[in-house]
Amino acid sequence: MAQIKDEILLKKIALCIKQIRKETAITLDDFYVDTGIHLARIEQGKTNISITTLASICNYFDMGLNEFFSLVEKNG
Repeated sequence: MAQIKDEILLKKIALCIKQIRKETAITLDDFYVDTGIHLARIEQGKTNISITTLASICNYFDMGLNEFFSLVEKNG
């Protein structure tokens, strides 16, 4: 089954992740060292990330998925 790619949603998610990362003063390198997740392509909105990857990102920033998606909707 081919992945469905909603570019508008991916951009909203990407911008929200980038905003949270910058507000917490975490560099891309620090995030990678701590989690093993490369955020650069995710933050560009070019990667259709899995829900488990998004959950790991949210856990790193000590927030739940519901809180994250509330931010996405608020900023979108």
